[in-house]
Amino acid sequence: MKQHAKTARKQSQSGIYHVILRGINKQVIFEDEQDKERFMWCLHYYKEVGQYKIYGYCLMNNHIHLLIKEGNELIAKTMKRIGVSYVSWFNRKYGRCGPLFQDRFKSEVVESDEYFLMVLRYIHQNPLKTGEVKKMSDYHWSSYQGYFGYSNLVDTDFAMDMFSSDPEIAVRRFEKFMNEKTEDAGVMVYGMYKLTDLEARLAIQETAKLTVATELQTMEKQKRDEILRKIKQINGISTRQIARLTGITQSVIVRA
Repeated sequence: MKQHAKTARKQSQSGIYHVILRGINKQVIFEDEQDKERFMWCLHYYKEVGQYKIYGYCLMNNHIHLLIKEGNELIAKTMKRIGVSYVSWFNRKYGRCGPLFQDRFKSEVVESDEYFLMVLRYIHQNPLKTGEVKKMSDYHWSSYQGYFGYSNLVDTDFAMDMFSSDPEIAVRRFEKFMNEKTEDAGVMVYGMYKLTDLEARLAIQETAKLTVATELQTMEKQKRDEILRKIKQINGISTRQIARLTGITQSVIVRA
């Protein structure tokens, strides 16, 4: 079978990325709360080095979401620093060796306010989707609570200013937006309405575990069709949208 080169990582014009770190072979990357505390320490420590900004995060048992803006170095270098530091500590603690994360982290560019807020909401709602908690405010390992108080890690002003220059109004609007129901537990579902292209793109990328939707074009037919079948089950997405966002013809999508 023909081997395809890795897709070049798309560079964000805004410098902002939605980064996803997953455990290799879906392995658990946090065995206990001390492990999560250590990863948070890494985020704090290398923020001083790389001068990046964190707008949102969520630590789950086998993956991590970050909404991050590049500082004085490229996102790949920043994530390498954080990953190497945490994995070295994790391996020493548990007497293991070898990689912990998938060899290439996922990243998608975030270049509009609309998409930024949608991604931030998606990150904060992750624990709801997996059934970890019933309220976002009950989950300790995300940035959600930081938006309602002081945080020395998360830059909350950037998002809050999108809602209002008045802090009290901004908090109320932020809370309402973050709590809008957009997906069902365990499945990438955005409600019974037609998805915008931004929502559909995020849904495709998350369902297919891809950096960009057009990567489907380079896949072997059987695997591609299997993923297309899953994508077609997303509520609110149309065949025309899938074709437009993936570059795959509607007839191929229908037959999959």
